Amino acid sequence: MRRIELIIETIIFQTRWILAPFYLGLAFCLLLLLYHFGVQIFEFVVKIPRASETDVILGILTLIDVVFTANLVLIVVLSGYENFVSRIEADDHDRPDWMTKVDFGGLKHKLMTSIVAISAIQLLRAFMNIEQYDNTKLAWLAGIHVVFLLSMLVVALADRLSEDGEEPEHARSRKTS
Repeated sequence: MRRIELIIETIIFQTRWILAPFYLGLAFCLLLLLYHFGVQIFEFVVKIPRASETDVILGILTLIDVVFTANLVLIVVLSGYENFVSRIEADDHDRPDWMTKVDFGGLKHKLMTSIVAISAIQLLRAFMNIEQYDNTKLAWLAGIHVVFLLSMLVVALADRLSEDGEEPEHARSRKTS
């Protein structure tokens, strides 16, 4: 019976590799974002000679939005792979510091923060280009941003409350040494 249990557990454990194609697909999306960024920056540069200050700011915000999205994808790919599939064996001198420090809770916080930042940029772009938006659309953008902010607050509070009942890991490791 124990042998059947070990076979089942091995199969279940190996299913984590099913996630690898998802992370490869997201990595491919980074290339698509790079292409989109290249198109956006080309269009931005071409329009600069006749652009107003508002147009320049909106163009830069558009580029920042794409960069934030790319950062978000990279965080999900690297952290998700490391947390759920396998440890990435990269050169230690080239490994970003956050990779070894971001667990699933940290990943949630980084995702929520990035989503709120992207939402804030979208809202700022709308307000800087207010003449092209009706009040209903502006209200929806502001409302959605507030929902994202509240969601981030709820996630942070839930994590804080769950940590209050647990002993910090550094305290547990001191007891065992």
